[in-house]
Amino acid sequence: MTGTTSESRLILPRYLREPAEKRTPVGFPDYRSTALRAPLRTPVDLPHRLTEVTGPVLGEDRVLPQDADLTLRNGGEAIGQRILVYGRVLDSDGRPVPDALVEVWQANAAGRYRHVADNWPAPLDPHFDGLGRVVTDSLGRYEFMTVKPGAYPWGNHHNAWRPAHIHFSLFGRAFTQRLVTQMYFPDDPLFGQDPIFNAIPPVARHRAVSRYSLERTQDNWALAFEWDIVLRGTDQTPFETDDDGDVA
Repeated sequence: MTGTTSESRLILPRYLREPAEKRTPVGFPDYRSTALRAPLRTPVDLPHRLTEVTGPVLGEDRVLPQDADLTLRNGGEAIGQRILVYGRVLDSDGRPVPDALVEVWQANAAGRYRHVADNWPAPLDPHFDGLGRVVTDSLGRYEFMTVKPGAYPWGNHHNAWRPAHIHFSLFGRAFTQRLVTQMYFPDDPLFGQDPIFNAIPPVARHRAVSRYSLERTQDNWALAFEWDIVLRGTDQTPFETDDDGDVA
């Protein structure tokens, strides 16, 4: 039999597009380095085809349980306030996304990255590399044990300091479905002068801020912060476009 019938044709999912007023702009004058990142022409939304909705599956043996605990590295314990960061990865319909690779990177408790480009005079922690990863379970849940990152200076403007944050990279059901974003902590006093946070439209900024959870806080051990991540649709988590791999 040649060709396909209407009953046998592959039907690809359609994703809700976020309204323009809720989209984080790729160019934001107050965030100076976007002048080098932002495209000169308006980006074009391409339709999702088979490549975008399918892809290789991660093997369970490739991500180890200890990868989700950033507080234990090189035979010792990291310095700083322990925190449990947890939540769910969801699609545009609020359904959990299982088997999604979630990777994080962050500064240490003193606000310094273990990165060749980070040379401001804050101490490095020999037992903290700031890197972690986990695969979501069947209900789309993830969690990391880490330390709360410190604020740090950066060269965007005079007396510029980044609020405490954790970088996230997520892969959905295919490697072409990637979200790069940052999670912030509630009531940070540095929000008002941070152009990265303020590039997010006001109606969507709450999506980038975690929630303190007394229920999940571990007695005598760690505070807990909950943060759900929505990969697509009208409630999509704000994300970074054309990420160039810097540490900001």
